[in-house]
Amino acid sequence: MLSIHTKIDRTQRLIRMMEEDAPLLAMRVAALSPERQKSAKEYANRLTAHARAELERLIQEESIWDHNDPSPQAAD
Repeated sequence: MLSIHTKIDRTQRLIRMMEEDAPLLAMRVAALSPERQKSAKEYANRLTAHARAELERLIQEESIWDHNDPSPQAAD
């Protein structure tokens, strides 16, 4: 099972990739019909929005987990 920190890192990476890919997506779908272009762009937007919501959930889960973690911490 992946740690919460790994899940957060992966989700942040996915969001960053989707945001950086937006201009390239427009070029890739340019040859498609307007309806399919719109569909592809809407799907990418929904995926990005879902990833952002998941990131928020993971961050909240992490803060709860860190706050309730009774395990001993390493000394500095």
